[in-house]
Amino acid sequence: MSGTGPRLLRQAGIEVRIVDPKRVRNFARSAGRLAKNDTIDADMIAWFAETFDEAPGQAYDAAREKLAQIVHARQALLDLQTVLRNRSEQAAPEPVQKMHVRLLKKIALELAKLEAAITALIKITPHFAERAEIIESVPGLAGTTAAGLIAAMPELGQVNNKIAAALLGAAPYDDDSGRRRGERHIKGGRRKVRNQFYMACMGAATQHNPVLKAFYRRLIAKGKEPKVALVACMRKLIVILNTMIARRQKWDSSRYALG
Repeated sequence: MSGTGPRLLRQAGIEVRIVDPKRVRNFARSAGRLAKNDTIDADMIAWFAETFDEAPGQAYDAAREKLAQIVHARQALLDLQTVLRNRSEQAAPEPVQKMHVRLLKKIALELAKLEAAITALIKITPHFAERAEIIESVPGLAGTTAAGLIAAMPELGQVNNKIAAALLGAAPYDDDSGRRRGERHIKGGRRKVRNQFYMACMGAATQHNPVLKAFYRRLIAKGKEPKVALVACMRKLIVILNTMIARRQKWDSSRYALG
């Protein structure tokens, strides 16, 4: 659903919760509802919402919607920048190479403008500024990560830790049957913010955050694959952030040291 749909529903006084559409579809299949049309979809969505009420409804926030649009535009430019840089590394005629150089310079300028707009919007919006200050107090997390979390995960600080990890898509799910114990996998969640958070967590767990670095090294020493260890760090960090925001507290390494 686009940003317009939730806004219109909220204006009509209807509570809105945004969930992964795959969850609703799988819920329908599990109930034996294989047919699909608008009427059936509406019925299944209502049934799903009554059954799973873990995430609170979010009131319409025009500033957050604006921030989300700018954050998404910035990410789209970053993706385009990566594509052009990869193409520039390949053999191409000189006119094409020069075009890539010009486009990359223009993208860099536009990125700077969007990042300035993000910073300004957070600064002039009190509840954004407070949340950003808490998130950025964590060693290894910068303004871009704070903006992404503010825009995509307004539930932080309002839900329990298990739900916070699930919303990010960092919660492990079992794959067991009888005596077989399968590998745990993460599923669902909000892919764009998860990808951004993964990159930030990689830097925090391997370089900038002593607490998370110790946790990461402990997992590696136990034989965990680096990617598995990083996902565990993501889960641990989003839980810590959820607690910090709920308590309106900044980072305290002694408080959040992992025993």
